Amino acid sequence: MEKLLLLTVMFALCYATPQDLSGKVFVFPKESNRDHVKLLTTKTSLSSATVCLRFFTDLTRNYGLFSMSTPTHSNAFVLFKINSEDVIRMHARDGGTDFLSLSFPPNTWHSMCATWRSDNGLAQLWVNGKPTVQRFIQSGQPITGAPITILGQEQDSYGGGFDANQCFIGMISKVHMWDYVLSSTEIQGYVNGENFTPGNVVNWRALEYEISGLILVDEDPEYVAKCSFVNTKAC
Repeated sequence: MEKLLLLTVMFALCYATPQDLSGKVFVFPKESNRDHVKLLTTKTSLSSATVCLRFFTDLTRNYGLFSMSTPTHSNAFVLFKINSEDVIRMHARDGGTDFLSLSFPPNTWHSMCATWRSDNGLAQLWVNGKPTVQRFIQSGQPITGAPITILGQEQDSYGGGFDANQCFIGMISKVHMWDYVLSSTEIQGYVNGENFTPGNVVNWRALEYEISGLILVDEDPEYVAKCSFVNTKAC
């Protein structure tokens, strides 16, 4: 029993040890109101933010892509795909706006970067390398407090309030978050898989995370295909 307990603790701690997930994806294989990945960070104040990630799904209903909450704001920074096939809802400090006329064909990899700054309240999306208009969300105050950041579920309360009808099913990869707004050149570098500065809030190449439920870490099919094509030792 003592050995089993020790192995369980070591397994749990393993996820909280920074890991390089280059060439990996999180697989969310089933509908659930529990299964999720928690991303860990020591940052407690964000006057600006950029989040970039890649995702693959066949869902046509609404689903959460990225959900950060704090003790005072359940929607501190959120990316949420609503039922309409061409709309992403973005939240910052509980304010929100909808970005329209987008395109997310199912069973296709998509890249998304989202930026927000507190000094003027402006937010913007970059979808597959193309920028949207800038829209106002909230200004004047930073995001503060110990954040809980979730992939796979959308938080309706601090660290909880999950709804199976809003869960994500599919694959998510290359998640980075910065405490500043990336330039268009840096965003294009991320989208094109070129050199870019990893996130200083969340870094896919040194990711601290915890898994709850049935979430798998698997090979990134795009990465495997690319490495097979170029046949380099670096892969």
